[in-house]
Amino acid sequence: MPKIKTNRGAAKRFSRNGSGKFKHRQSHRSHILTKKSTKRKRQLRDIIAVHDNDQKAVAQLLPNS
Repeated sequence: MPKIKTNRGAAKRFSRNGSGKFKHRQSHRSHILTKKSTKRKRQLRDIIAVHDNDQKAVAQLLPNS
């Protein structure tokens, strides 16, 4: 039986938190920041949990984490 491979693109974007759920960085925070308000950039700073409906899909992409 072959080994199960991790999706490398997903591995760079998601990681597990202490409770076993997946967390990710929010989008729209990498470039063109001058036109975005300070409030918007501050609120995008947080690392947030993947939505409960998407946890299973991310887990299938990352079987070894």
